[in-house]
Order: sequence, then C-alpha cells, then structure tokens
Amino acid sequence: MEYLEVSLCDDFRAVEIYRNYCQTFPADERRSDPQFRALFANPKVKIFAVLDHLQDVGYLICWELTDFVFLEHFEIFSDFRSKKYGSQIIADLIKRYSRIVLEAEPSDLNEDAKRRISFYERNGFSIIEEAYIQPAYDTEKKPLDLWLLANWKPEKTDWIKEELYDVVYC
Repeated sequence: MEYLEVSLCDDFRAVEIYRNYCQTFPADERRSDPQFRALFANPKVKIFAVLDHLQDVGYLICWELTDFVFLEHFEIFSDFRSKKYGSQIIADLIKRYSRIVLEAEPSDLNEDAKRRISFYERNGFSIIEEAYIQPAYDTEKKPLDLWLLANWKPEKTDWIKEELYDVVYC
C-alpha cells in the first residue's frame, strides 16, 4: 500500500478524489469545490491518495492538529470495497499517527452507520462523544448530529471539540 500526498488541487488525483467525494458524501457532509480547493493551501491538511500496485483505491483527508490527527474523510473507491483495504489503511494510519479522531453517524441511524461504527471498533476505535454536532460547512448546509471516535481514551473531549470547531470548521 502506498500513500501519495496530493499537494495541488489541480493534480489529476485531486480531481478524481473530489469527483468520488461528491458522489459518496451527501451535500451536508462535504465541502464545496472552493472549500475543497482551499484545503491544499492549509499547512495542517494532508490529502493522501491511497494506491495499491499503482492503482488508486481511495483517499484520506487528515488534519494534523495540536495533539491529534483528525480524519475528516476516508473513502475506499466502490470497486475496491469489501477487500480489507479499509482495515489495512486504518492500521497504517495508526502506525503513522498515534492519536486519531474521526466523526461517524450514530449506529442507530441506519444499517450502513451501524456497519461503519462496527468497522471502526474492530480497528481500534471507540466512541468518545455521542453528543457531538458537526458544524455546517456553510450557511446553505445543515449541522449534523454525529459521534466522535478515537483510537485512545481522552479523559475529556471539550478540548478536541474546541479545536475541531476553531480550526477545521472555522
């Protein structure tokens, strides 16, 4: 598995990532095109194309914050799902970053959300906050009731939420 940092918004891999991102994530769960392009100029953001034998299989959008990394978006492209790529990528991510936080829909929302929570729990994450609201990406989108998960057990989550609100969703 290879993780290629994509540093230019006009790179063909960035274009492919954004196309898939828009197809996979509902409008309220994603950035607009200008917001997505702005990520490439932010020194805290790392966007990785995930390759296996030179074939693009997915991507990661990570924020390197003060004491943790926030995995904002993680996708395995549809042709490569259910082939254990997700677990391998999470394992590799944990080797690279010791403290990771991510958001997920509550497991009682639907079967997909339940499977997603189960996947993260099998791969070393646990729910650290159920009363979390992801701010809206812009005024035309809605805030979302989500859960925060992490691969470690912080005593409190206020500082995590504060940094997400102040840096990622500002």
